[in-house]
Amino acid sequence: MYNPTAFSPSIRREAFSFIMIAGEKQAKKEVQVTTDNPYLKKPWLQKYEMGIPENVEYETTCLPGYLERSAVNFPDKMALSFQGYQVTFSQLNKMVNQFASCLTIFEIQKGDAVAIVLPNVIPCVVAYYAIMRIGAIAVMNNPLYSDRELSHQFNDSGAKALITLDLLANRMIDLRPKTVVKQIVYTSIGDYLPFPKNLLFPLVGKKKGLAADVKSAENVYKWKSVLKHSNTEPFEIELNFDDVAMYQYTGGTTGVSKGVMLTHGNLSKQVQQVAEWFPTFGSDEIMLGALPFFHVFGLTTSMNLAIYLGWGNILVPKPQPPELLEAISKFKPTFAPLVPTMYIGMMEDPDIEKTDISSIKGCFSGSAPLPVEVINEFEKKTGAVIVEGYGLTETTPVTHINPFKGKRKVGSIGLPISDTTCRIVDLEDGITDVLVGEAGELLIKGPQVMKGYWNRPEDTAETITDGWIHTGDIAKMDDEGYFYIVDRKKDMIISSGYNVYPRDIEEVFYEHPKVMDATAIGIPHSKRGEAIKMFVVLKEGETATVEELRAFYEDKLAKYKWPTEIEFRDALPRTTVGKILKTELREDELKKK
Repeated sequence: MYNPTAFSPSIRREAFSFIMIAGEKQAKKEVQVTTDNPYLKKPWLQKYEMGIPENVEYETTCLPGYLERSAVNFPDKMALSFQGYQVTFSQLNKMVNQFASCLTIFEIQKGDAVAIVLPNVIPCVVAYYAIMRIGAIAVMNNPLYSDRELSHQFNDSGAKALITLDLLANRMIDLRPKTVVKQIVYTSIGDYLPFPKNLLFPLVGKKKGLAADVKSAENVYKWKSVLKHSNTEPFEIELNFDDVAMYQYTGGTTGVSKGVMLTHGNLSKQVQQVAEWFPTFGSDEIMLGALPFFHVFGLTTSMNLAIYLGWGNILVPKPQPPELLEAISKFKPTFAPLVPTMYIGMMEDPDIEKTDISSIKGCFSGSAPLPVEVINEFEKKTGAVIVEGYGLTETTPVTHINPFKGKRKVGSIGLPISDTTCRIVDLEDGITDVLVGEAGELLIKGPQVMKGYWNRPEDTAETITDGWIHTGDIAKMDDEGYFYIVDRKKDMIISSGYNVYPRDIEEVFYEHPKVMDATAIGIPHSKRGEAIKMFVVLKEGETATVEELRAFYEDKLAKYKWPTEIEFRDALPRTTVGKILKTELREDELKKK
């Protein structure tokens, strides 16, 4: 029986009739192309900028190799800057070797998983590259997640060690007995600060909530201590492009997130694809590292791209408007991958008028559409160019970008990048390619497509067919090869740049003893893009308040998943087969605006 909740919500296909083709038709879900097929002709290639190739001549080097190369080519160049504290490429490479040595002392071997729960701080970059350098598997986790969410990812991945912040360390120590995590290493915001901040931090850090005491526990270590007692000799562990390099977790429609298996080949080829798209940028640029590295968008377009190209990276662990404006004005980055809420927040901040952000030359925006007026205003203020793009966790993530020095189309996600092929298929049968300008489901094939879902072969088989990944997004292509998202996965909510999956929230509400029915939708929000609204039906004879439900879910969900509104109803609208009509609820909300 077809289960509509079996897909990862980051690319979940809706319950269109085409996915009901089970059994005998399942094997026939193959590419049906003819010589006049519009996608086979790849019209997008004609709109590529000069110098961007259709096919990339890939280096067979894994990410740790790019760091070693940058350390040789730019040994004294700033690789990372945190609050003005700088680490050169040679120093970064040395630190990676030190922490890699520490992991081997912890008996972490090739293929073992190691979890990272950190914001954009220097140890986050070091730990990620050290894990990969010894052939282990990095598991990036959102520090905003609840214990419930983190424990699932630790257990599902089988993470044997954990790197975190002192502010989170006591929580992780308490959580550890429920997992297979053995060692915990914690760092502090104060570990890498310039003079005189490094002297002041011990005095004011705890008062400002930037530091915390960590209780004594077995196998819990301070970051700087383990680096100090580790050697710096390089590692000679062979890495293969087919080896899994990381599990990038994404939400699940059943309330269970899935680990997207990204290989060394996925990561290496993706960063080379993105670099090819911006041929006018040299090795002297400075990256604004504001997108969270625990999210694959920030991981690829900021952290990995900067190391691959030998760019310095300005780390911003709290990417709120004041911090973003301060980082840009003080450290003069030239390239800034951001999400719409960051652009909007900066433009609405009163300090924007007295802040010099003209150092920015290029920007990459993703995760949600960026309003045209914001693009125009930001470009006027900076003189920069913003290009919008598209991608999925399952595609490492970038698949489409608008040309940087070419025709940018309003509302378009741009052109498929090098070595990326796309099709729009009929919504009814899920097989037949539709004509130019017609809407259908977007399918993508390329070297950045994931290996599959960790320990979920059935979900993998449902999502990838003959190398084509089913995005679940309804899209169309124009005659010049520009793609447009007509409608996205109806259930997913994008709030402040984060993908929020309603089922995650609904599962928590269903645990409340008074709740009979519950569903979540996204509603328009001026700053977040979307906010979350819950509709709740109580069991017969029960009464409850919004405050009571809020107290119930606050420790079970990350804060950005908290609903901004809760509405009680006698019943929820449903189809004849029992599916909640979220479209009807959305329409009701829009009528109120």
